[in-house]
Amino acid sequence: MIIAPSLLASDYTRLGKEAERAAKSGADWLHLDIMDGQFVPNISFGPGVVAAVRPHAKNLFFDAHLMCGKPEILLEPFVQAGADLITVHVELGKKVPQLLWKIKSLGKKVGLAVNPPTSIAEVQPYLAQIDLLLVMTVNPGFGGQSFIHECLPKIQQASVWRHERKLNYHLEVDGGITNQTAAECARAGADTFVAGTSLFALRNLKAAVAKMRQVAKAADPALADLAVPFV
Repeated sequence: MIIAPSLLASDYTRLGKEAERAAKSGADWLHLDIMDGQFVPNISFGPGVVAAVRPHAKNLFFDAHLMCGKPEILLEPFVQAGADLITVHVELGKKVPQLLWKIKSLGKKVGLAVNPPTSIAEVQPYLAQIDLLLVMTVNPGFGGQSFIHECLPKIQQASVWRHERKLNYHLEVDGGITNQTAAECARAGADTFVAGTSLFALRNLKAAVAKMRQVAKAADPALADLAVPFV
């Protein structure tokens, strides 16, 4: 299983130190929420910030989630900044096939995200092409939101498809992930947990990461045998 603290919830006045804290916490990935103020009603940070924090977390896999209307202009800059996986949204429609191809051509892992109002059926044509499926469990744009429980059936369906089609994409959840909701998502089939406020807001990030890992494994013992990929 994979625990991925979200830099969006860190202290922006000390991003380098916060990245170092994540690197020492026992987390597997660092999640990067990239917002453009158009696809979502907020702006976060760009490739320059990612490049600046990359040296502070050399051991972490950088998971870049592009909540952007024109991700095609950002793919190469984020690759150059140090992203290891780039996720784009299925809501981009006809752009999706070319975006997935471009990310792969840049030598990076490919993720596809789906928002709460969007049918999980929209991702079906792409499941064999991706390394990660991100089921958003809040409406994207802001950290600290409450988990939308109506998203759990989408996680269950994505898990069923993965098993039925003998695919190996990771099933990631992001939004309102606490120890309690991580356990619910693990039981539904998720194996990758993005958490912002519930991790970075705690003084002892290492203990928080360990606790979330413990809770998720207890909810689904099979997660204990899941190897961390891509690293």
